[in-house]
Amino acid sequence: MKKIALFFVMAILLPLQACAADAKWEEGKHYRVLDEAATEQPEILEFFSFWCPHCYQFEPLVDEIKSKISDNTEFKKIHVNFMGFTEQSIQDDATRAMMVARAVKQEDALNAAIFDYIHKQRASVTGMKDLRNIFVVNGVDNAEFDKLSNSFGVNNMMKRNNKVLENYRQYVRGVPNFIVNGRYQAQFTSDMSEDDIVELIVWLSKQD
Repeated sequence: MKKIALFFVMAILLPLQACAADAKWEEGKHYRVLDEAATEQPEILEFFSFWCPHCYQFEPLVDEIKSKISDNTEFKKIHVNFMGFTEQSIQDDATRAMMVARAVKQEDALNAAIFDYIHKQRASVTGMKDLRNIFVVNGVDNAEFDKLSNSFGVNNMMKRNNKVLENYRQYVRGVPNFIVNGRYQAQFTSDMSEDDIVELIVWLSKQD
């Protein structure tokens, strides 16, 4: 009898717990619903800039988000080129370098190296030469970098990055910026902790 009673208590509590989690996040305060079609598969887009100090500080949270989302949720970084820290052409070079990192399947490590070069070493990126040097120091062959940076595959990835940026540009006016499942834009309030930010984005990834 006690087991049956416990089952009914749990059956009541679980939906209540789910409702409590949903109630924690308010539309218009913690997220915005965009006038866009939802993606077919769960997807998190992080719009960021290597030059943005907040994006640099956000990297540990990005790692935590990746560790908590479902296996069928794709997390993709979209590099922007509209920041005022440096010329657009140099920002485009950084986007291309990120695609080279993606092509050699070392995106996380090489992104971290670019971030560290700019924010930890306080060094300036003036173009592809500096980015190539960062990659070479981190184990990428110099000739391979040059070959890939002008390859058909990297050119296509670059176009896809910029196309996504163009599609959502009306919503992305600053970074870091997260658009989830094509129709939810995360909004962070001053009272949110780092755990709250992670929880919000993971929760949004589970919404239709």
